[in-house]
Amino acid sequence: MKDKLIRYIEENRGELIRMADDIFDHPEASGEEIYASKILVEFLEKHGFRTETGIAGLPTAFRGVYEIGTGGPSVGLLCEYDALRDFGHGCGHHMQGPAVLGAAAALRECIGEDTPVKIVVYGTPAEENSRGKIIMMNEGYFNDIDVAFMTHGSPETNVDVKSLALRSFKVCYYGTAAHAAIKPEDGRSALDALMLACHGLECLREHVRDDVRMQYAIRQTSPLSNVVPNFVEATFVIRSYSTAYIEELVPRLVKVLEGAAMMTETRCEITEKNRVDGKVPSYLINELMMENARAVNSPSIAPPREKTGSTDFGNVLHKIPGSCIRIAFVPQGTSSHSQAYLDAGKSGNAHLAVCLAAEILAMTSWDVIGNKEKLGEIQAEFQENLKIYG
Repeated sequence: MKDKLIRYIEENRGELIRMADDIFDHPEASGEEIYASKILVEFLEKHGFRTETGIAGLPTAFRGVYEIGTGGPSVGLLCEYDALRDFGHGCGHHMQGPAVLGAAAALRECIGEDTPVKIVVYGTPAEENSRGKIIMMNEGYFNDIDVAFMTHGSPETNVDVKSLALRSFKVCYYGTAAHAAIKPEDGRSALDALMLACHGLECLREHVRDDVRMQYAIRQTSPLSNVVPNFVEATFVIRSYSTAYIEELVPRLVKVLEGAAMMTETRCEITEKNRVDGKVPSYLINELMMENARAVNSPSIAPPREKTGSTDFGNVLHKIPGSCIRIAFVPQGTSSHSQAYLDAGKSGNAHLAVCLAAEILAMTSWDVIGNKEKLGEIQAEFQENLKIYG
């Protein structure tokens, strides 16, 4: 079966590459991916998938389903297609949709009618602002899949183990304006409150686990130097590789922020901006993906990335076992969101990565579809790892 899947993808590699180049040439920022989502949906419909568009209230999100029989496993293939605003596809997201669709089409074409399975393709917009998949999950999507697979361009071919959970907050302090020279005693400085909050966070930093990251940035304050500022806005972010530990830290952060308001007789308004969970690793799926990566001679094979940044895919992998295969298409050490990623977007290496990713995703899907016991093992391992990394 795997040879059959590979042959199908190789026979259709030209169409996948043209689609990747087309998306690259029409970059669209998060939530605005009208062109990319349209051509991806059209491909799915051409290959017999039943599609829904504009799901979860997101105009550029979509779902495509092809089902054989009943009672079989449900394999989820997820793709992103947003670009960096005013920069383009400097993260390689233009490669994901064609790779995922190539895998989905190969599975649909090669699996016989005697093998029950559901193949579900999800188009997930707005990854760059870590929102698309989170909104879709909140609306009940992804509950119809047993495993979730993705791909991403990279300097190395490997998989991830953990990712950082994240909570970010918009924090506004409201004080009382006064002339800073004539009647400063009438003022209550919003900026003083923020400065105390930042200092409080620095003190908190010493009393948290080593994996915690905390940042803040002042976004707006009064432009007048001779007036006690009555308003200031900032962003506070906390990260950890444990989603559960993040939940313990949030009340401590809130105490710091509100305490600063109490000390300065100002008012604090805290609004959560983003809630990103950390990945729960599936070592069994990671092993399958890397076995298949080696089988198709993927370039620059490397050990798993033990720790990575934050991604909304973490929210999915906090509920469902899965993995993302990263395929090398730029030199080792190259940073994403860089000119080097952009320059390589339509290179021969990028085209090869699209096809290899499609093959690996299709082969790993078959590992789950063709072996009922394997899916049970994956789900059991996930529940155990959820206790450790949740």
